[in-house]
Amino acid sequence: MTPFRARDYGIEVGYGEPGPLNAITDVAGVRVGHTTLIDGDGPLVVGRGPVRTGVTVIMPSETIWDRPLFAGAHTLNGNGELTGLEWVRESGTLTTPIGLTNTHSVGIVRDALVAIYARSRDPESLLWSLPVVGETWDGVLNDINGQHVRAAHVESALEGATAGAVAEGSVGGGTGMICHQFKGGIGTASRRLPDEEGGFTVGVIVQANHGRRLRLAINGVPVGRLIGIDDPPPPAAPETLPPGAGSIIAVIATDAPLLPHQCTRIAQRAGLGIARTGGVGEHSSGDIFIAFATGNDNLPPDGDSTCGAAPISVVMLPNHEMTPLFDAAVEATEEAIVNALVAAETMVGRNGIVAHGLDGERVAGLLRAAG
Repeated sequence: MTPFRARDYGIEVGYGEPGPLNAITDVAGVRVGHTTLIDGDGPLVVGRGPVRTGVTVIMPSETIWDRPLFAGAHTLNGNGELTGLEWVRESGTLTTPIGLTNTHSVGIVRDALVAIYARSRDPESLLWSLPVVGETWDGVLNDINGQHVRAAHVESALEGATAGAVAEGSVGGGTGMICHQFKGGIGTASRRLPDEEGGFTVGVIVQANHGRRLRLAINGVPVGRLIGIDDPPPPAAPETLPPGAGSIIAVIATDAPLLPHQCTRIAQRAGLGIARTGGVGEHSSGDIFIAFATGNDNLPPDGDSTCGAAPISVVMLPNHEMTPLFDAAVEATEEAIVNALVAAETMVGRNGIVAHGLDGERVAGLLRAAG
């Protein structure tokens, strides 16, 4: 059965209008694929399981290997990893797909993306690639030190990437994640601006593994406090792991014609969407965001000497017209987190640890009671 999303329960976040799919794939050309790895039960045996992990791959465009897109990034709290960001910041461009996985599988996913790129090119050519791969830590439920994600899983996620509806909750890189001490994972949402504001689309996908329950808020209602800490109980994490330990990665896409510095401005707004749901960038949380814009699709490949020194023309939205995009990014980030929470079902992981799903009907009732 397809997991329910926030709007299936009547939970409408913010004021903006979602795109047809209410997903990052509402931005034309963007595709998303997952490989989900669930195997075994009982006591942890490193290298054998239980396994509760996976990988998610976002294709920013059909031609991303050959045609970079303008991009920017922002780090709210740096206790995490999103590889390749130094070049994104230096060049203002994104040149690869984006992978999401667990902390100890970042290198595997990164290397797999390099290998996939290399196989698509002349073996005698000089190749260069710095893939963007993000992580959050799924060690409460998953045998994270077993490094169960393999190159074949990355290939499967990429091959299965589609432009349609995006699976959410305990899928792909979000399989073993915990959010606000409920089951978390992958969530997505979008906003389409009115025609008078440009008609642009902003889409967000998050891997949500962050936050404390008593800070959880939805539409300004303190849902976490109203539910309380005991019903259902949070996962029995190790005592050395403080409440709210974990991270969140947010990927923002838009079809607006933005320059790199404007993409950075959009990326920054993901932090406001996280704050609206109660995240504060805790010490142990890596909160890292990347935004890319498809509105200029004529950028030459890096190092393409055939272009010569001739300038190319690009277009941009005036800076003073960006506020509606900021609104959209904040709301879509907030709703993506809520979608991750209500789509993720209760999961039993290593050593019998249970992460309970957030009951969407219960949340909707709390919101109705709050008016």
